[in-house]
Amino acid sequence: MAADVYRQLADLRDFGFKDQITRAALSIPSNIAEGMEKESKREQLRFLEIAKGSAAEFATQTWIGIDIGYIPKETGKDWIQRSYQLLGMLTNLSKTIKAKPSAS
Repeated sequence: MAADVYRQLADLRDFGFKDQITRAALSIPSNIAEGMEKESKREQLRFLEIAKGSAAEFATQTWIGIDIGYIPKETGKDWIQRSYQLLGMLTNLSKTIKAKPSAS
C-alpha cells in the first residue's frame, strides 16, 4: 500500500500533505518489520501499537485527501478499507503475541 501511495501522489504539489500521508503509509510496514525483529514481547507490542497509530493516521489523512480532491474517491476508499483491515490484523497479531508464553 505504501508504494501505491507514493505512485498515486507522485505529482501532488502540496508537499506538506504529500509528505505527511506518505510518511504515515511508510511507517506502517516499517514499524511492523522493526517490531517483529525485536526479541521481547514488550518491544514487539510497542512497535505494533506504533504501526496501528500510523494506520489510523493514514486513514484519516486519506479521508481528508478525498475531501479536498487530492485523492480520487475510489482509490481513497480502497486505501481506507485496506488500512482498517491492517488495523484488525495488527490487533489480532498483538493478541497472539500477548498470549504466547514468554521464553525462559
